[in-house]
Amino acid sequence: MPSGQTHDRITLWSLPWVVGVSLLFTRSCELTLIIAGAFLFSGLMFGPDLDIYSIQFKRWGKLRFIWVPYQKVLRHRSLLSHGLIIGTIVRVVYLSIILLPLGIMGVALAQFLWGFDSNWQEFIVTGVRGVVGEYPGEAIALFAGLELGAMSHSISDTIGSAWKRYRKKQPKKKTRRTRRRS
Repeated sequence: MPSGQTHDRITLWSLPWVVGVSLLFTRSCELTLIIAGAFLFSGLMFGPDLDIYSIQFKRWGKLRFIWVPYQKVLRHRSLLSHGLIIGTIVRVVYLSIILLPLGIMGVALAQFLWGFDSNWQEFIVTGVRGVVGEYPGEAIALFAGLELGAMSHSISDTIGSAWKRYRKKQPKKKTRRTRRRS
């Protein structure tokens, strides 16, 4: 399994490829920027290793406490944390569940301070409709970028582990010492 620094290097070295391929497929600078930003965020802060005390976990700084329950529930390298697509969905849903109460409190505070007519149900429905209904391309690009960042991590873990198993199975080479005859 590669180290956190190796995962960071893989993310940063892959970024130009992600940008090039996404620009080729989307033909949109805006969607490419969303994909690239989400890829960087996922590769550096929102990846599969949030299920352990990792460099990604540490990068959350004072907010890393929100990932402690996630770590307690999920086993490291489980399908729910490292699985393709499912791992990203679980992290997005988990973070949404954590952030939802903060959003509701923010709406309540704004109502109290500025006295506008709205409630938390409207806030959620409007938010979901806005993202999925009005900006489906952007929502897909965001998820694609998050998934690509997670995939680069999971695939490098799989390749690294397979390489280590392969190296272990190889017989050790014996070195022959030859004597000099004088």
